Amino acid sequence: MPVVTSLFSQGKTGKGAGLCLALVSAVAFGGSGVAAKPLIEAGLGPLHVVWLRVTGAALVMLPLAVRHRALPRRRPALLAGFGLLAVAGVQACYFAALSRIPVGVALLVEYLAPALVLGWVRCVQRRPVTRAAALGVVLAAGGLACVVEVWSGLSFDALGLLLALGAACCQVGYFVLSDPGADAGEQAPDPLGVIAYGLLVGAVVLTAVARPWAMDWSVLAHTAHMNGTPVPAAFLLAWIVLVATVLAYVTGVLSVRRLSPQVAGVVACLEAVIATVLAWVLLGEHLSAPQVAGGAVVLLGAFIAQSSAPAEAAAEPVAAGGAERELSARGTGA
Repeated sequence: MPVVTSLFSQGKTGKGAGLCLALVSAVAFGGSGVAAKPLIEAGLGPLHVVWLRVTGAALVMLPLAVRHRALPRRRPALLAGFGLLAVAGVQACYFAALSRIPVGVALLVEYLAPALVLGWVRCVQRRPVTRAAALGVVLAAGGLACVVEVWSGLSFDALGLLLALGAACCQVGYFVLSDPGADAGEQAPDPLGVIAYGLLVGAVVLTAVARPWAMDWSVLAHTAHMNGTPVPAAFLLAWIVLVATVLAYVTGVLSVRRLSPQVAGVVACLEAVIATVLAWVLLGEHLSAPQVAGGAVVLLGAFIAQSSAPAEAAAEPVAAGGAERELSARGTGA
């Protein structure tokens, strides 16, 4: 952890390093579903996999929580929101969704979040958004219709799609919670500290919900099958905790500090592409040509919605990013 905090304190210099970190974060997050699905198919419940992921990452990040022990007194609402939505909510909904629908479809549905954020800004907060941002919403919705193949009467599991949409809504809640800190400046809480406490809060909540004492722990001592290839379950779990959670969150934070929330967020859109390709190669999950095209449109819409400039004569919209959105380049991803 001292190495991580040392890197974090180096400032915002080095755009090349920031781009590399953003790519590492996208790859790390993108591999979570591919590693989790074999564990779920081996007998672990989706909530149990989420609990193992979050609790393991919380233990790894515990030294940072100790270092920033004043945060719970200063920003209790932010920590609770981050833990409930960005950690527990997103991960639980996403993992539950991919137990019923393909990894790529689940993640592409989750990438409706930038469009949903703009809907919140325009309809609930009554704040203007740009025409380009509105175009992003339309593109994302149209692309999603192709991904789920609406012309086939929703050929995917309806509950799985609703769970993936729930993951997107949890991301919206995180972005909305992040907005009040946009004017905090130097008083903004340390993002690594927020991640550490968010994981702790998420672990506590998931312990009550997932009831890990009822989990079949013996699954972790055996192998899971990745498209017919046996892989040690313990290795998959280690990957999910250390790479797809700890490394993914930390490199995402570091990339934002060197780039900007908008640029790092655009790079993070590669996560959906990476997850889809990995699911194709490692799990044998194939998407049809219309689904691939629809996925590209979803990502294009997410890109436009996330990177559009705020409307003139209006405060900076939530979706355009703020100081506290630096908590993670992707918001919270899977």
